[in-house]
Amino acid sequence: MSNNFLLKKKIIIAIDFSDILLAKKIIDFLDPKIYRLKIGKESFIRFGTEFIIYLHKLGFDVFLDLKFHDIPNTVAKAVSAVADIGVWMISVHCMGGENMLKSAKLALLPFKKDAPLLIGVTILTSISHKQLFKLGIHKSCKKYVLFLAKMAEKCGLDGVICAGEDIKNIKKKIGNKFKIITPGIRLNKDENLHDQYRTMTPMKAFKLGSDYIVIGRTITKSKNPIDRLQSLILSI
Repeated sequence: MSNNFLLKKKIIIAIDFSDILLAKKIIDFLDPKIYRLKIGKESFIRFGTEFIIYLHKLGFDVFLDLKFHDIPNTVAKAVSAVADIGVWMISVHCMGGENMLKSAKLALLPFKKDAPLLIGVTILTSISHKQLFKLGIHKSCKKYVLFLAKMAEKCGLDGVICAGEDIKNIKKKIGNKFKIITPGIRLNKDENLHDQYRTMTPMKAFKLGSDYIVIGRTITKSKNPIDRLQSLILSI
Protein backbone atom coordinates (compact mmCIF):
# COMPACT_ATOMS: atom_id res chain seq x y z
CA MET A 1 0.00 0.00 0.00
CA SER A 2 1.49 3.36 -1.03
CA ASN A 3 2.36 6.11 1.44
CA ASN A 4 0.15 8.49 -0.54
CA PHE A 5 -2.85 6.23 0.03
CA LEU A 6 -2.15 5.87 3.75
CA LEU A 7 -1.77 9.64 4.16
CA LYS A 8 -4.68 10.58 1.91
CA LYS A 9 -5.95 14.01 3.02
CA LYS A 10 -4.34 13.75 6.45
CA ILE A 11 -1.72 16.37 5.57
CA ILE A 12 -2.88 20.00 5.48
CA ILE A 13 -0.54 22.43 3.75
CA ALA A 14 -0.70 25.99 5.09
CA ILE A 15 -0.87 28.49 2.22
CA ASP A 16 0.21 31.70 3.94
CA PHE A 17 1.59 34.07 1.33
CA SER A 18 1.48 37.74 0.42
CA ASP A 19 2.06 36.96 -3.27
CA ILE A 20 -0.83 35.15 -4.97
CA LEU A 21 1.37 34.01 -7.87
CA LEU A 22 3.77 32.32 -5.46
CA ALA A 23 0.83 30.73 -3.63
CA LYS A 24 -0.54 29.36 -6.89
CA LYS A 25 2.92 28.07 -7.87
CA ILE A 26 3.06 25.98 -4.68
CA ILE A 27 -0.55 24.84 -5.09
CA ASP A 28 0.18 23.63 -8.63
CA PHE A 29 2.54 21.04 -7.15
CA LEU A 30 -0.10 19.65 -4.79
CA ASP A 31 -2.61 16.89 -5.52
CA PRO A 32 -6.09 17.67 -4.11
CA LYS A 33 -6.69 13.93 -3.79
CA ILE A 34 -3.82 13.73 -1.29
CA TYR A 35 -3.54 17.12 0.42
CA ARG A 36 -5.89 19.63 1.99
CA LEU A 37 -5.09 23.34 2.27
CA LYS A 38 -5.15 25.77 5.19
CA ILE A 39 -5.83 29.42 4.50
CA GLY A 40 -4.92 31.75 7.33
CA LYS A 41 -5.41 35.42 8.04
CA GLU A 42 -2.77 36.84 5.70
CA SER A 43 -3.87 34.99 2.56
CA PHE A 44 -7.57 35.44 3.30
CA ILE A 45 -7.25 39.18 3.86
CA ARG A 46 -5.13 39.65 0.74
CA PHE A 47 -6.94 37.31 -1.64
CA GLY A 48 -10.48 37.13 -0.23
CA THR A 49 -13.27 34.64 -0.75
CA GLU A 50 -12.50 34.49 -4.47
CA PHE A 51 -9.31 32.61 -3.62
CA ILE A 52 -11.30 30.02 -1.63
CA ILE A 53 -13.64 29.55 -4.60
CA TYR A 54 -10.59 29.13 -6.88
CA LEU A 55 -9.21 26.40 -4.61
CA HIS A 56 -12.58 24.63 -4.51
CA LYS A 57 -12.67 24.59 -8.31
CA LEU A 58 -9.28 22.87 -8.25
CA GLY A 59 -10.79 20.20 -6.02
CA PHE A 60 -9.19 21.12 -2.69
CA ASP A 61 -10.81 20.85 0.73
CA VAL A 62 -10.10 24.13 2.52
CA PHE A 63 -9.51 24.69 6.23
CA LEU A 64 -10.21 28.40 6.81
CA ASP A 65 -8.16 29.11 9.91
CA LEU A 66 -9.28 32.55 11.12
CA LYS A 67 -9.45 31.57 14.81
CA PHE A 68 -12.63 33.46 15.66
CA HIS A 69 -12.64 34.86 19.21
CA ASP A 70 -15.33 37.42 20.02
CA ILE A 71 -18.72 37.76 21.68
CA PRO A 72 -21.07 34.83 20.89
CA ASN A 73 -23.33 36.70 18.44
CA THR A 74 -20.42 38.02 16.41
CA VAL A 75 -18.73 34.62 16.18
CA ALA A 76 -21.98 32.88 15.26
CA LYS A 77 -22.51 35.28 12.34
CA ALA A 78 -18.91 34.92 11.20
CA VAL A 79 -19.09 31.11 11.33
CA SER A 80 -22.32 31.13 9.33
CA ALA A 81 -20.76 33.43 6.72
CA VAL A 82 -17.74 31.14 6.36
CA ALA A 83 -19.94 28.05 6.08
CA ASP A 84 -21.74 29.75 3.18
CA ILE A 85 -18.45 29.66 1.25
CA GLY A 86 -18.41 25.88 1.53
CA VAL A 87 -15.17 25.31 3.40
CA TRP A 88 -14.27 21.96 4.92
CA MET A 89 -13.18 23.22 8.36
CA ILE A 90 -13.43 26.37 10.52
CA SER A 91 -11.45 27.32 13.64
CA VAL A 92 -12.58 29.22 16.75
CA HIS A 93 -10.68 29.99 19.96
CA CYS A 94 -11.70 27.79 22.89
CA MET A 95 -10.80 30.63 25.25
CA GLY A 96 -13.84 32.50 23.96
CA GLY A 97 -15.78 30.39 26.46
CA GLU A 98 -18.72 27.98 26.45
CA ASN A 99 -21.36 30.48 25.28
CA MET A 100 -19.26 31.45 22.28
CA LEU A 101 -18.50 27.83 21.35
CA LYS A 102 -22.15 26.80 21.66
CA SER A 103 -23.25 29.76 19.53
CA ALA A 104 -20.74 28.81 16.85
CA LYS A 105 -22.06 25.24 16.80
CA LEU A 106 -25.68 26.38 16.67
CA ALA A 107 -24.87 28.63 13.71
CA LEU A 108 -23.92 25.54 11.71
CA LEU A 109 -27.12 23.58 12.34
CA PRO A 110 -28.96 25.00 9.27
CA PHE A 111 -26.19 23.62 7.04
CA LYS A 112 -26.89 20.02 8.19
CA LYS A 113 -24.63 17.51 6.36
CA ASP A 114 -22.90 20.35 4.48
CA ALA A 115 -21.70 21.99 7.70
CA PRO A 116 -17.94 22.34 7.96
CA LEU A 117 -16.03 20.77 10.82
CA LEU A 118 -15.84 23.15 13.79
CA ILE A 119 -12.45 23.00 15.49
CA GLY A 120 -11.31 24.75 18.66
CA VAL A 121 -7.90 26.32 19.12
CA THR A 122 -6.47 25.39 22.53
CA ILE A 123 -3.06 26.94 23.25
CA LEU A 124 -0.92 28.28 20.41
CA THR A 125 2.31 26.37 19.76
CA SER A 126 4.14 29.69 20.23
CA ILE A 127 3.08 29.73 23.91
CA SER A 128 5.56 28.10 26.26
CA HIS A 129 4.79 26.83 29.76
CA LYS A 130 6.47 29.91 31.24
CA GLN A 131 4.45 32.28 29.03
CA LEU A 132 1.20 30.59 30.03
CA PHE A 133 2.00 31.28 33.67
CA LYS A 134 2.72 34.95 32.85
CA LEU A 135 -0.77 35.17 31.33
CA GLY A 136 -2.16 34.37 34.77
CA ILE A 137 -3.04 30.74 34.02
CA HIS A 138 -1.51 28.73 36.84
CA LYS A 139 -1.88 25.33 35.22
CA SER A 140 0.54 23.35 33.12
CA CYS A 141 0.03 23.52 29.36
CA LYS A 142 -0.97 19.85 29.46
CA LYS A 143 -3.73 20.39 32.04
CA TYR A 144 -5.02 23.60 30.49
CA VAL A 145 -5.16 22.16 26.98
CA LEU A 146 -7.13 19.18 28.27
CA PHE A 147 -9.50 21.53 30.13
CA LEU A 148 -10.15 23.50 26.92
CA ALA A 149 -10.52 20.32 24.85
CA LYS A 150 -13.13 18.91 27.26
CA MET A 151 -15.04 22.19 27.10
CA ALA A 152 -14.95 22.10 23.29
CA GLU A 153 -16.25 18.53 23.24
CA LYS A 154 -19.01 19.44 25.70
CA CYS A 155 -20.08 22.32 23.41
CA GLY A 156 -20.36 20.02 20.41
CA LEU A 157 -17.18 20.89 18.54
CA ASP A 158 -15.68 18.25 16.27
CA GLY A 159 -12.17 18.52 17.64
CA VAL A 160 -9.30 20.79 18.61
CA ILE A 161 -6.01 22.15 17.39
CA CYS A 162 -3.20 21.36 19.80
CA ALA A 163 0.54 20.77 19.99
CA GLY A 164 1.82 17.25 19.48
CA GLU A 165 2.64 16.81 23.16
CA ASP A 166 -1.08 17.00 24.00
CA ILE A 167 -2.41 14.44 21.49
CA LYS A 168 -2.17 11.30 23.60
CA ASN A 169 -3.73 12.85 26.70
CA ILE A 170 -6.74 14.24 24.79
CA LYS A 171 -7.37 10.98 22.92
CA LYS A 172 -7.17 9.04 26.18
CA LYS A 173 -9.53 11.35 28.11
CA ILE A 174 -12.03 12.25 25.36
CA GLY A 175 -11.85 9.44 22.80
CA ASN A 176 -10.73 8.73 19.26
CA LYS A 177 -13.78 10.25 17.55
CA PHE A 178 -12.73 13.70 18.73
CA LYS A 179 -10.51 15.10 15.97
CA ILE A 180 -7.04 16.44 16.64
CA ILE A 181 -5.24 18.77 14.26
CA THR A 182 -1.54 19.22 14.98
CA PRO A 183 0.43 22.31 13.87
CA GLY A 184 4.08 23.07 14.61
CA ILE A 185 5.28 20.17 12.47
CA ARG A 186 9.00 19.95 11.72
CA LEU A 187 10.72 17.19 9.73
CA ASN A 188 13.51 16.92 12.29
CA LYS A 189 14.34 18.24 15.74
CA ASP A 190 17.15 20.47 14.45
CA GLU A 191 14.96 22.41 12.03
CA ASN A 192 14.31 26.13 12.55
CA LEU A 193 11.42 26.49 15.02
CA HIS A 194 10.71 30.10 13.99
CA ASP A 195 8.23 31.37 16.63
CA GLN A 196 6.96 27.96 17.68
CA TYR A 197 8.15 26.27 20.86
CA ARG A 198 6.14 23.08 21.06
CA THR A 199 6.88 21.23 17.83
CA MET A 200 6.89 17.60 16.68
CA THR A 201 7.86 15.46 13.71
CA PRO A 202 5.03 14.23 11.43
CA MET A 203 5.68 10.56 12.13
CA LYS A 204 5.52 11.03 15.89
CA ALA A 205 2.32 13.10 15.65
CA PHE A 206 0.58 10.38 13.65
CA LYS A 207 1.86 7.65 15.97
CA LEU A 208 0.39 9.50 18.95
CA GLY A 209 -3.01 9.65 17.23
CA SER A 210 -3.22 12.97 15.39
CA ASP A 211 -5.97 12.93 12.75
CA TYR A 212 -4.41 15.70 10.65
CA ILE A 213 -1.10 17.55 10.66
CA VAL A 214 -0.63 21.12 9.45
CA ILE A 215 2.62 21.91 7.66
CA GLY A 216 3.52 25.44 6.68
CA ARG A 217 6.91 27.10 6.57
CA THR A 218 8.87 23.85 6.61
CA ILE A 219 7.43 23.25 3.10
CA THR A 220 6.30 26.61 1.73
CA LYS A 221 9.45 28.54 2.70
CA SER A 222 11.77 25.83 1.39
CA LYS A 223 13.92 26.47 -1.69
CA ASN A 224 12.63 23.19 -3.11
CA PRO A 225 9.09 22.63 -1.74
CA ILE A 226 8.48 19.48 -3.81
CA ASP A 227 11.68 17.85 -2.57
CA ARG A 228 10.62 18.86 0.93
CA LEU A 229 7.23 17.21 0.43
CA GLN A 230 8.91 14.02 -0.72
CA SER A 231 11.12 14.09 2.37
CA LEU A 232 7.98 14.49 4.46
CA ILE A 233 6.34 11.43 2.91
CA LEU A 234 9.48 9.35 3.34
CA SER A 235 9.84 10.42 6.96
CA ILE A 236 6.37 9.00 7.70
